[in-house]
Amino acid sequence: MSLLPAPGPTAPALVPLTRPARLRPGARVAVVSPSGPVPDDRLTAGLDILRGWDLEPVVMPHVRDRHPQFRYLAGTDEARARDLQAAWCDPGISAVLCARGGYGAQRMTDLLDWAAMRAAGPKVFVGYSDATALHEAFAVRLGLSTLHGPMTAALSFIENAGTQESLRATLFEPDTVRTLGLGTARTLVPGRAAGVTFGGCLSMLAAELGTPYARPTGRGGLLLIEDIGEEGYRIDRILTQLLRSGLLDGVAGIALGSWEECTPGDEVRAVLRDRLGGLGVPVAGEFGFGHCATAQTVPLGVPAVLDADAGTLTLDVPALDVPALDVPALDGTAGVRRHHPV
Repeated sequence: MSLLPAPGPTAPALVPLTRPARLRPGARVAVVSPSGPVPDDRLTAGLDILRGWDLEPVVMPHVRDRHPQFRYLAGTDEARARDLQAAWCDPGISAVLCARGGYGAQRMTDLLDWAAMRAAGPKVFVGYSDATALHEAFAVRLGLSTLHGPMTAALSFIENAGTQESLRATLFEPDTVRTLGLGTARTLVPGRAAGVTFGGCLSMLAAELGTPYARPTGRGGLLLIEDIGEEGYRIDRILTQLLRSGLLDGVAGIALGSWEECTPGDEVRAVLRDRLGGLGVPVAGEFGFGHCATAQTVPLGVPAVLDADAGTLTLDVPALDVPALDVPALDGTAGVRRHHPV
């Protein structure tokens, strides 16, 4: 059953979703491959980074599988779904991290037992690119906030210290990363807007339209989009599809991430300005999330303020919940710090 409102011109605005708790040292985190096959050397390097953070990574049984027929899939749909569901329903697992993107998450989404996953309660989910299909499903089916962040076996995670630190801080110290932006953001449409973050990979958002896992409205939301390897006309076509579908009706503002290996930047910006400028909402680009070397971890389903002029996205609350007992009291002991709401 969907937890989001029915479509239509009077659909209520997006509401903040349930935030899972932050991680603590020693937490067990599952690594899954819901999409493409994983190079073993990259997986090993990524797992070493997680262990260096005092996490205990649990590699699910089918992470290293290869589909017997389709080389672009990491194992069969059933095996990939079984890994994700088993990880999510394991009470000893605090987070589920995608090993890589590619393609395939949509193929196994219908095989998941969403009632069982809802009963298992909230936990951290991290991924981007093809994982956008799962971000949408977790929002619609579980009412859960997720993290648009690097995959364990992605080169950007293995090789870039900034990408690593953004995820590490978000997982362990989410109250320290409330203002997002690398100082590179550029204003396309000026202004300031408040709303609930949603989005991900642009082409995947379009591919989800019309499915049981797609949100019916983006009203009151701050749309975060990025993509890789798309020509200008394809970006135009995808944005036009989103506009015509009504998904962007009532969107409060738009933050744009990376457009790696896409049409030259000037053309991309021109297309984005042309297609999105008519919405009459603030739009800023080059925020540094998505398919880029230094990629910020950005929460989806969290209330925030976009300042397109300053090039910042400021979260109203930490990306992950900080339990009251975790917040230092004014006397230095554990307790609730009343002037610092979480």
